[in-house]
Amino acid sequence: MSMPFYVAPEQVMKDRADYARKGIARGRALVAVRYTGGIALVAENASETLRKISEIYDRIAFAGVGKYNEFDQLRVAGVRAADLKGFQYSRDDVDARSLANQYAQILGQIFTHEMKPMEVEILVAEIGHEPAGDQMFHILYDGTVFDQRDHAAIGGDSEAITTRLTQSWTDGLDLAGAVRLGVDALSGPDRTVEVGDLEVAVLERGNGRRCFRRLATADLTTALT
Repeated sequence: MSMPFYVAPEQVMKDRADYARKGIARGRALVAVRYTGGIALVAENASETLRKISEIYDRIAFAGVGKYNEFDQLRVAGVRAADLKGFQYSRDDVDARSLANQYAQILGQIFTHEMKPMEVEILVAEIGHEPAGDQMFHILYDGTVFDQRDHAAIGGDSEAITTRLTQSWTDGLDLAGAVRLGVDALSGPDRTVEVGDLEVAVLERGNGRRCFRRLATADLTTALT
């Protein structure tokens, strides 16, 4: 009887991680920046129909990079989970932490047990009634969760982008300053990102019950100038 082909578990995990990272690196990055009135999410996205940034619930936003059809599946799952919890209990019971934990379990299960991992990184952001209540959770392809406070970067070249954000972020930014900081961090010193290649949305504290709002091209142009 022939012996079955054997691969060490650590080698399997390494190969899956390398595969997922390569797929994610081919996509364009995305950043989230906290400012005095909320959280700004800025992404490189030339498409006018396919969205990287979306609303999950009243005070919660979702952002994804990598393979579009995979992170959009996660977005839909998050909307359904949040809607069900809000219906069964209370709208105030829906929070970003529980959604991030669910996403981490889904991604971790797929990474460990499926042949191909998801080629995605996602960000779940929630705006509190006060600045101290703002939350951002960065979830990796293998289910690892990072709790971010002032800013976050996901996708290709995220380490360099995070360095630029850390060097430039200051407390007390307004919306225009947060958007400019996000665009500068994405573009870096060697290139320019045009307004038409940007997708920007904000979670605003003073925007009523539903805090999510997309910035139109005119608003974005004003903020950048």
